[in-house]
Amino acid sequence: MGLARVRGDSMRPTLEPGDRLLVRYGGRVRTGGLVLARFADGTLAVKRVGERRTTASGRPGWWLTSDDPAVGVDSRHRGPVPEADVVGVVLGRVWPRPRPLRAGGSHNEHRT
Repeated sequence: MGLARVRGDSMRPTLEPGDRLLVRYGGRVRTGGLVLARFADGTLAVKRVGERRTTASGRPGWWLTSDDPAVGVDSRHRGPVPEADVVGVVLGRVWPRPRPLRAGGSHNEHRT
């Protein structure tokens, strides 16, 4: 388990800059859930899990997106993220207002 801090606006309205998240390293990835992933340039980012996709090198991976498609960088720009680069699963927000984050459903269910 660990903590991650949100930077940037790409996950609004679900997450706000400064939110602190509880992350389970190596947790089970589920479509619609949130994960902490490492992009090829080393950047760590919280993104929403789309679907399984094969990477350009033929490895299994995940299509990861921002909740606000107009902001941020995600799989639309960098392609699928290899499974090995999905660092952990976001379990919930612990600060400023603790709450679990559920996989799937509309983004309005996650609104802060």
